[in-house]
Amino acid sequence: MSRVLIIESSARQQDSVSRQLTQTFISQWQAAHPGDEVTVRDLARQPVPHLDADLLGGWMKPAEQRNAGEHASLERSNQLTDELLAADVLVLAAPMYNFAIPSTLKAWLDHVLRAGVTFKYTATGPQGLLTGKRAYVLTARGGIYAGSPADHQEPYLRQVLGFIGIHDVEFIHAEGMNLGGDFQEKGLNQANAKLAQVA
Repeated sequence: MSRVLIIESSARQQDSVSRQLTQTFISQWQAAHPGDEVTVRDLARQPVPHLDADLLGGWMKPAEQRNAGEHASLERSNQLTDELLAADVLVLAAPMYNFAIPSTLKAWLDHVLRAGVTFKYTATGPQGLLTGKRAYVLTARGGIYAGSPADHQEPYLRQVLGFIGIHDVEFIHAEGMNLGGDFQEKGLNQANAKLAQVA
């Protein structure tokens, strides 16, 4: 049995293309792997605070020196990190906002990229500790950006996932969603075809 962790980050609940892709992924994955455990964390319904002094204090201060805010921030970071550590498969559902990922997803990443837990510093540089995991990134984009200098999603997420040791990463882009007509239909069809191959 594998554990699948899905991170939703779309601000929309209705009419969200990335959420549609997620639901397709879940139904196809569960049909192919009925014994797997799927956990969904919705960053729109349960936002994660941005990196702040309380979180830094929670990480860096000895337990007896932490105040209540720092303790609560550390507990939240521990919970999010434990979910990631337990997962065999990570799915990030990320609409493109202003050429990049939603700030909610960035805040989640800031909670789980932790020295000594998900990566470590060595004499030869940082080393990711989450080797052996797979990741799928489901994106929804108003225009067509894959492979262009305007795409700040895929390069960033490849780098940050690789930094913690996840190098087996597949991107599934639904592009052209705001271009209407044939562009939208083609983008959805291409994304759904890739999703069918994944499961």
